[in-house]
Amino acid sequence: MAIADTARWAAALSIAAALTGCGQSQQQAAAPAPPSVTVASPVQRTVVDQDEYVGRFVAVDSVDVRARVSGYLTEIRFTDGQMVKKGDLLFVIDHRPFQIALDQMRANLAQARANLAFTEADLARGQELVHNKTITEQTYDQRMQAKRVAEASVAAQEAMLHAAELDLNEYSELRAPIDGRIGDRRVSVGNLVNGGFGGNSTLLATIVSVDPIRFEFTFDEASYLRYQRFAGASAQMASGQGGVTVALKLIDEPDFQHTGRMDFVDNVIDRSSGTIRGRAVFANPGAIFTPGMFGRVRVPGSPPYTALLVPDAAIGTEQARKFVLVVDDGGVARQKYVTLGQLDDGLRVVKDGLAPGDRVIVKGLMRARSGMKVAVEAQGTPAASAPPKQADQVKAD
Repeated sequence: MAIADTARWAAALSIAAALTGCGQSQQQAAAPAPPSVTVASPVQRTVVDQDEYVGRFVAVDSVDVRARVSGYLTEIRFTDGQMVKKGDLLFVIDHRPFQIALDQMRANLAQARANLAFTEADLARGQELVHNKTITEQTYDQRMQAKRVAEASVAAQEAMLHAAELDLNEYSELRAPIDGRIGDRRVSVGNLVNGGFGGNSTLLATIVSVDPIRFEFTFDEASYLRYQRFAGASAQMASGQGGVTVALKLIDEPDFQHTGRMDFVDNVIDRSSGTIRGRAVFANPGAIFTPGMFGRVRVPGSPPYTALLVPDAAIGTEQARKFVLVVDDGGVARQKYVTLGQLDDGLRVVKDGLAPGDRVIVKGLMRARSGMKVAVEAQGTPAASAPPKQADQVKAD
């Protein structure tokens, strides 16, 4: 019995050993292969940080067309909303009262001139008479005074005649003072309009200039200081004299396709908001920009500097930190934390944490882990892995 039991135990151990060896072989055969990834070296190029702001268009010139004289409106010579040129006739006020006033001023002037001629002749006769002691010097002085009064009367009547001519020829016909687009008429033909230079004069229409047009926006105090420092002694952003080039897009446009120049930065920071007002000017030949319209403007936010760029697809997120995976010489993925900047032509600027010679995983990031052996399948380029350019991305600080 002892020999038989010993044989059975030996057979069992042999079978167990065989099964264990078979399991280890199967596990070795089932071990997964290293994940395949595509790597690329970062692109190195000179970039400029861009800041984006929302603002509104404002007209360079805006004029309220108001009557200078009172009267009944007889004609309107424009269509609501049309483009007008400087000097175009817009409104006509009834001429007849002003024509009558002009005729009266001409008659008064003629009377004053006749009186002046009489006093001049009288004074000329008095010169001989006072010399012969026929009249007293007091009488002669009275004639001299009468001549001076007559001269002043002529001057006054000439001024009144000129005012009457202005009322008839200038103020009763209202013309466009600037080139631009006129709004709708505020008064219809047949209404009495009030003239004058105070606040009671009747508003007839409003004209705004179209080309060029201004774009106003605000930026914070920290940005203002940054602009001041990188602008240097020229103070381009502070004075507006440098003409910094800016780009703009409208709300329905995918890219910043309009180019303008900074022409003004305010001299006071608003105490309530901590912001300062900036302004750029844009050409507007097609009148696509309208005062009051929203837009986004892109302003250079730094001097040019050399940066490394990678696709957004190569960037991972670990809570609040961003990282990339690079493949070392041994084929092992290593994690590197990076500081990101803006998008530039579809690639993300890496400001810190990456070296020019690093092999960054641009495809297969989700399959790789830090410290894991990977198989480099192909050597790609960051540009080939970059998504289409997203113009509306804002710089990541």
